[in-house]
Amino acid sequence: MILARARAAAASWGRFRRIAAALLLGALAAAALPPVHAVFLLPVSFVGLVWLIEAAPRGRAAFAAGWWFGFAYFCTGMYWVAEAFMVEAERYGALAPFAVVSLSAYLALFPGVAALCAHRLAGPGWGRLLMLAGAWTAGEWLRGVLFTGLPWNPLGSVWAFSDAMIQPAAWIGVFGLSLVTVFAAAAPAALAGGGPVALRASPALVAVALLAAGWGGGALRLAGAADETVPGVRLRIVQGNIPQRLKWQPALREAHLATYLALSGLHGGGATHVIWPETAVPFALDSDARHRAAAASVVPEGGLLLAGSVRTGPPGTAGAWNSVLAIDAQARVVAAYDKAHLVPFGEYVPLRGILPFGKLTEGRGDFNAGPGLRTIALDGLPPFGALICYEAIFPGAVTAPGSRPRWLLNVTNDAWFGDSAGPRQHLAAARMRAVEEGLPLVRAANTGISAVIDGYGRVRHRLGLGVRGVMDAPLPRALEGLTLFARAGWLVLAGLLLATVAAGPLLRSRHRATGMSP
Repeated sequence: MILARARAAAASWGRFRRIAAALLLGALAAAALPPVHAVFLLPVSFVGLVWLIEAAPRGRAAFAAGWWFGFAYFCTGMYWVAEAFMVEAERYGALAPFAVVSLSAYLALFPGVAALCAHRLAGPGWGRLLMLAGAWTAGEWLRGVLFTGLPWNPLGSVWAFSDAMIQPAAWIGVFGLSLVTVFAAAAPAALAGGGPVALRASPALVAVALLAAGWGGGALRLAGAADETVPGVRLRIVQGNIPQRLKWQPALREAHLATYLALSGLHGGGATHVIWPETAVPFALDSDARHRAAAASVVPEGGLLLAGSVRTGPPGTAGAWNSVLAIDAQARVVAAYDKAHLVPFGEYVPLRGILPFGKLTEGRGDFNAGPGLRTIALDGLPPFGALICYEAIFPGAVTAPGSRPRWLLNVTNDAWFGDSAGPRQHLAAARMRAVEEGLPLVRAANTGISAVIDGYGRVRHRLGLGVRGVMDAPLPRALEGLTLFARAGWLVLAGLLLATVAAGPLLRSRHRATGMSP
């Protein structure tokens, strides 16, 4: 009765009340994201969204409901983007509100289209719920590939607080988790409809069963999880905690290097390899022999330093790369990975000849993009794949084709985003990649959060945000065999999406026949 009255009230609202409701519901949905994880708010948000879609007199109004919902969802969930513009507030601070608003306005198009599909292509009850879930998830996938892609905060990441609930990502990926989550959150909306009670209650009952099966399957998977580590490998992850506003100041550059050298020498021996985060020190170590020799002084005997560094290449080479360099005790660069997926406006400026501003990072020129992901084989280490900064947020795109690594190394500089939700959401994304691929992921972050994550996505060791320190940890073993997602995840996801999206039109006539009213 209460649900029916609330649904009827939503149907009577005018345009501005519907916009205000959509904004509130979208902001509530964002509270379920890391680090808050208020998942209990999702049914409130998505039930309300379904009712706004049903109450829309035309498709345009349904799209608007989804767009305003998405706009608030992304503004609230990604507010921390503004932090990067405040590092040099005198130059870029005025752009901070514009950046958050414009990015959210673009990303909100995908929920808007999902709402339009649910309104125009599906009937009430099962059909509309499945259509909304399928179209929302398809939108998450699309925004991960269009215009270089930004698959940040897929709704499946709301479960990152629970090791058990993220295990289904090994089979259906984080987007598959989003599909289940949207359906489950929206399912109670059907209770306020017309028709037989069993038909109205069935979506909610199925939603509960799906969530219970996900948690139970995840718990069962973890019950058989081993905690094996790679023998003879002990990693020393160094977190310098250097604020971004100080990082590139010329007078402090030597001090920053000294900080990393001193930290790397803590705790005496025992480490076999040392890891520094993205652009750890403000020198191009490949072409700066003096500072490279200083860095090599902390290389353990028979080991390596894996350092995030700007790379300039040999004399005469144009531009620079954002790289991971493997440096041995003789100060030789024995391997390098150049970041391939660059951040727009952070590492290069799209339409540079048209737009009136440059990139946020140090230097006027754009970074060069590397040739792509690769698996690096070095003595004393299992083969690994390097991921720099947000390269770790792309599902199904973190390993080189044809040469699978045994672990992933993610170096990042989240100092751009301060003590905000951004670094915490970045860690959640890295955990999802570990589960999807069944590979351990080692994360070295300048200001945190550095972590060692096993192939089940469990954080085995971590250094918190805003901490200067060192973490010595063994390297977890990769899971044996490929996960279903690593083997055929996109085929599984495509099948799920086709089934849910196709169900909307197919169920429309059935709901009319059974008497379920919109």
